[in-house]
Amino acid sequence: MGGANSPPTPRHCAGGSAGFIAVPGGTALIGDDRGYADERPAIAVPLAAFRFARHEVTNGEFAAFVAATGHVTTAELRGDSIVFAPPRAGDIPVSPAQWWRVVGGADWRHPEGPESSIAGREHYPVVHVSLDDAEAYARWKGARLPTEEEFEYAAQGGKDGSPGDGEQPAPDFANTWQGPFPISDLASDGHAGPAPVGCYRANALGAHDLIGNVWEWTVTSYRPGHSPGPASSALIAASAPSAGEDLRVIKGGSFLCAPNYCARYRPAARHAQARQETASHLGFRLAANP
Repeated sequence: MGGANSPPTPRHCAGGSAGFIAVPGGTALIGDDRGYADERPAIAVPLAAFRFARHEVTNGEFAAFVAATGHVTTAELRGDSIVFAPPRAGDIPVSPAQWWRVVGGADWRHPEGPESSIAGREHYPVVHVSLDDAEAYARWKGARLPTEEEFEYAAQGGKDGSPGDGEQPAPDFANTWQGPFPISDLASDGHAGPAPVGCYRANALGAHDLIGNVWEWTVTSYRPGHSPGPASSALIAASAPSAGEDLRVIKGGSFLCAPNYCARYRPAARHAQARQETASHLGFRLAANP
């Protein structure tokens, strides 16, 4: 993963065109009865037509927003953010605490910490943004963030309920982790860490990175499954550091997804995220009404 001493090669991958795709209305099969417990049960959901960004919001795009508005992100105000840090050589990792660090000075301008920068990463997805930051950007653009159902339907390619086969995507289709996580990413897909937007093959609708690269915010409040009922479970308790935490659904998985640990490189994959939390593998994209 590129850091202060190994900046990535500046590159704008082919296919990273800006703008929106048109997603026709239809019936989406949301969830996966074969997946993680909080993906169940699969349910049919009618969706109206909407527009969806071709790729994640980039550092360059977010920088223009900050320059125009003076917006200060949650991570900057707080003074720290969560950064992925692979275990040291010889370590036997058994807990996420061994590959995640709360790093002072980490924010969208400094993805790995205060000594890093986004120079040469203008086309990489912006990370270390909270839901508040993402919603502020969306308002500035006259757009909005997607719902969980919209994201999942678009990630399926708008195929009226095709949930995907659950296999790790081919290296030309998504930026995921090849090799034993978190020890070694073989980078056979061309990137160890985030990739510039548009590096990987678009799906049937023409959108990129709806699985892999970085997790993405949705506006949907998190529940432990797709059935109606009280939003309380051991999973929520583990995800919420304090009572009453506002948890939202994030979608799409990231460059850290691997078969031996986080098989969330599927349209149905979802995770709970507190709206003020920020991390080096979490970004967003826009949606809009037709």
